[in-house]
Amino acid sequence: MGGNIKYKRVLLKISGESFGDKTGRGINTEQFSRLAKEIKEASDTGIELAIVVGGGNILRGAKLGKSGKSRIRADQIGMIATTINALLLQDILEEFDVKAHVKSAIEVKDITEPFLIQNCLEYFKERNIIIFAGGTGNPFFTTDTAAALRAIEINANVMLKATHVDGVYTDDPLKNATAKLYKKLTYMDVLNNRLGVMDLTAVSLSMENKLPIIVFNMNVRGNIQKAVFGEDIGTYIGE
Repeated sequence: MGGNIKYKRVLLKISGESFGDKTGRGINTEQFSRLAKEIKEASDTGIELAIVVGGGNILRGAKLGKSGKSRIRADQIGMIATTINALLLQDILEEFDVKAHVKSAIEVKDITEPFLIQNCLEYFKERNIIIFAGGTGNPFFTTDTAAALRAIEINANVMLKATHVDGVYTDDPLKNATAKLYKKLTYMDVLNNRLGVMDLTAVSLSMENKLPIIVFNMNVRGNIQKAVFGEDIGTYIGE
């Protein structure tokens, strides 16, 4: 792929459903392998890459909380689910000779590392990938907000939000064939129209810190690299 890298330090947000079966549930090792290959190819370009994973393929804390369970405990269980996905992704990346470190916002002693910004910067120098697990470590916050927070903390140039469609649409493209793809949006467009790209806290946090977001289709091979090189894919959200 020609051209210059546009975004040197990248935060990639992958939903838990991306690791599941066709319904987005369970653990599909083939999906982990496919995603790991894409991540390796992007990392091999020389970018500094961090990843935030969700846990929705195993359990969604917010959904469990609505079923009458304690929301705090449900979110804590959801944080553990993200850690499971992070560890599996780390293991498969290492099968491809990619060094990866799992840093968790919740303590999982002897299995994950705590989040320390200085360690992250050292790992970037060594061209290691960082996988953030455990969300923000607090209930009532989604992994989208965790992704925005971690991106800002590591001073990422962009947040890439992986989805199963080509970007942000006027309506659900899987249900409405006439839905139109937005190529560019401002943060206020997303907030005012509640477009559902990610939770409003994540969008607001990104806006306050001028963190651009690219929403793209992870199912299209090479799209991470294309985004990194600044090619016209997905939907760009910024000022």
